[in-house]
Amino acid sequence: MKRKLIEVALPLETINRESAREKSIRHGHPSTLHLWWARRPLAAARAVLFAQLVDDPSSRPDEFPTEEAQRAERERLHGIIKDLVVWENLRNERVLAKARAEIVKSCGGNPPPILDPFAGGGTIPLEAQRLGLEAYASDLNPVAVLINKALIEIPPKFRDQPPVFSGLAQSEIRAWTRAEGLAADVRAYGTWMREEAEKRLGHLYPQATLADGSTANVIAWIWARTVTCPNPACGIEMPLVKSWWLSKKKGKEVRVVYSVVEDPSHPSGQRVKFGIESTNGRMPDFENDGTVSGRTGASCIACDALSPVSHIRDEFKAGRGNTALMAVVAEGKRQRIYCAPSDTHIAAARIQKPAHNVDGTIADNPRWFSPPAYGLTEFSDLFTNRQLTTLTTVSDLVAEARALVLRDALKAGLPEGERLEAGGTGAVAYADAVATYLGMAASVVADDLSSIVTWRSSHGTGASRSTFARQALPMTWDFTELNPFAGSAGDLATTLPGMAAVIERLPASGLARVEQRDAASQAFGPLVSTDPPYYDNIGYSDLSDFFYVWLRQSLRSVHPQLLSTMLVPKSEELVANPYRHNGRDGAKQFFEDGFRNVFANARAGARSDFPITVWYAFKQSDTSDDGTSSSGWETLLDGMVSGGWSITATWPSRSERGGRMISVGTNALASAIVLALRPRPEDAPTTDRRGLISALQSELPDALRRLQQGAIAPVDLPQAAIGPGMAVFSRYAKVLEPDGSQMTVRSALARINEILDQVLSEQEGDFDGPTRFAIAWYRQHGYNTGLFGDADNLARARNTSVERMDRDEILTSRAGKVTLIRPVDTPADYDVLTDEHTSTWEVLHHTIRILETAGVPAAGAFLATAQSRPDDAVDPDLVKELAFLLFSVAEKNGWTKDAISFNAVAQSWGDVVDASKAAPSPHEQGEFDFSEEDD
Repeated sequence: MKRKLIEVALPLETINRESAREKSIRHGHPSTLHLWWARRPLAAARAVLFAQLVDDPSSRPDEFPTEEAQRAERERLHGIIKDLVVWENLRNERVLAKARAEIVKSCGGNPPPILDPFAGGGTIPLEAQRLGLEAYASDLNPVAVLINKALIEIPPKFRDQPPVFSGLAQSEIRAWTRAEGLAADVRAYGTWMREEAEKRLGHLYPQATLADGSTANVIAWIWARTVTCPNPACGIEMPLVKSWWLSKKKGKEVRVVYSVVEDPSHPSGQRVKFGIESTNGRMPDFENDGTVSGRTGASCIACDALSPVSHIRDEFKAGRGNTALMAVVAEGKRQRIYCAPSDTHIAAARIQKPAHNVDGTIADNPRWFSPPAYGLTEFSDLFTNRQLTTLTTVSDLVAEARALVLRDALKAGLPEGERLEAGGTGAVAYADAVATYLGMAASVVADDLSSIVTWRSSHGTGASRSTFARQALPMTWDFTELNPFAGSAGDLATTLPGMAAVIERLPASGLARVEQRDAASQAFGPLVSTDPPYYDNIGYSDLSDFFYVWLRQSLRSVHPQLLSTMLVPKSEELVANPYRHNGRDGAKQFFEDGFRNVFANARAGARSDFPITVWYAFKQSDTSDDGTSSSGWETLLDGMVSGGWSITATWPSRSERGGRMISVGTNALASAIVLALRPRPEDAPTTDRRGLISALQSELPDALRRLQQGAIAPVDLPQAAIGPGMAVFSRYAKVLEPDGSQMTVRSALARINEILDQVLSEQEGDFDGPTRFAIAWYRQHGYNTGLFGDADNLARARNTSVERMDRDEILTSRAGKVTLIRPVDTPADYDVLTDEHTSTWEVLHHTIRILETAGVPAAGAFLATAQSRPDDAVDPDLVKELAFLLFSVAEKNGWTKDAISFNAVAQSWGDVVDASKAAPSPHEQGEFDFSEEDD
């Protein structure tokens, strides 16, 4: 069996860094095509697919007979991955061709097709297609299926085809490659659709009249929901406001102010009047902001009566809830202009609900949906009448735009052909394709055009927060109604260019097929790489109903089979939803049974020459003191092992770096874990606990050393170490405990952690005497002070002395007290060439200081000089091992600052080593001092 690169080593830090960087990229990123929850980063998916298919050099001993040769080749392959994951190389044919060539070579000229049975947002199938592989995607959710079709199935059908919009192809002298023509048509017909919508609806969105009599375009209207005050003596229509502030930017603070005025037209005889106040740079009081107070209810601004949540709910359920306009946000010169509400703007919004709008009931699940508790039970209830009118009009325009595309495609000479859903590639199918993207655009703007949208006063001078700012539909009190023709969020004019930029960057090549299918019921032929749902983290089907009702409104005639149901199918969805499966226990059982069925089916059709890869996304509550919980990580591992799989690798995937460090002793989880698995042979042997521990002790040290030598940070070592550890455990059909019972995954993880600690401790024997002393002293005291007598005994046992280490400036020994010197306090005039006894400890600590103060080039030059010592040159691998070891000690003792420093130097070690190789010659110490001070 040839081991693949993913089963041995990955340049994990580079992959994670680019994955985190990718989160800040919007233009052209597939995530902007349509919202989907919990997408895997493109960079990580691309790297995993490459490493899943490419041989590790250890599997080709005829080409790479020595460990040194294997390591060099592994570094070369890692270099390809490092280039591959960079966002700017997404369309770099030289980089992609190099990666594809390695895949073809390792696959004997015939790479396997890739299947993602939980395709979701389409990351894995898209990256498989980018790497030149046949891509198959399936999902039960029609919104996910539509996204995948838009990414991988539709573009290849119309590859290298010029746009059909009248005169567009002739107006630009260019080669229309890939899906560029399709993108241009989406932009052109979408622009027509937007202009037509403004013609029909523009009167509903009047301009703002400013204080000087001039007018300005309105960006948004800020509304407050209202209920009748429960105090009979008051009875005013009281506003429910979370915050009065419109802008909290220093020096430009603006807030809504209010007063209670007489008004005979209101039943109570009075009403609330709203105005705008600028604090002119005064420090505002942001406390006690608004009328709504947590879950206790709201206070009346007229009489101070408290309205409990129950009263507010009853009012809305009885249809007595209302809205009041608090402010108008207009567009100024590089700033927001806040205006008080006027009768003109109030009247413009008070229109009848359109007779023809979306159907669909919101799921009654209070965990994800708050509006139903307040009587907003239908999806149409989440929009103002003006928003419903706009979104319905835009949805209807999709069909009109499709008719124009069909007319122009036939004029351009395309054969009529079949419908897109029937597999057509002619004019009719092309009209369906363009309409699909336009319908998705209409769905995207709905995210910004609902009454769940809120105003972010802390964002500059103010900005909107979309409906799905998080993975739920909350109840909002003061909400933002955006102008769909203001050239900002919620406007097709801003949505369409982003969508076209995505389409232009798609591979649009090769064979791709997307199907709506339940993963638990399908046969698995292609090689699997997938990101399955995890328990109840996200209610995909319930949440995506919000978009589905609008997609069905605009695209049901284009995708009649896919959009045939009233709402997204739910009963077979593999999510542990207690509201659907008779409580928490029933939901847990449903998920675990379904999960086992999926991977049992995958096991039945699995190939033995490639591992499958499975992403595991976790939530923070999964972690406990020993890094696992029975409903999460253990359940996944146990399901895989009991389902006949051998786990050969586990890699932590981080798309963001927080301040929390991962404990070596706990194997706490990263934001996602990717597992490599192979089918366990039917005749796999059985062993006992002693046999397992013996195998772990034999195999883990080499595996851990390879991990340390690779581009992995100490913070990720514990999770990555589970891979080779579980590979040993899961190769056996059973592991028996002394009492004859079968060893659990929890027990196996504990054994793996014990061996990991043991291996790290045994590595101390590789170091010189002073370093071994310093490790032992650091373990007991850190950089704090201890007694000379204790230090003297410890030093003698390691064949060194406190006096010598004091002279070497590893520690200070004064008045019977001994203290290790921190990296930041190591002497800047240290000369590694003239030092008689240079320890690994000293090199690490000086490297940390130089790295933190002068950067990688200076640290690399220092390392080059240390390696040039004539008698006892420094071993860079030992320095890195020491960083890993000290990180584990610091983490266990809760010394966070120390742990961060050791982790940082280890994860930068590859760059430091490269810089040392690039150093022209060993530097004189004076040069270090000068360059460091100069910096």
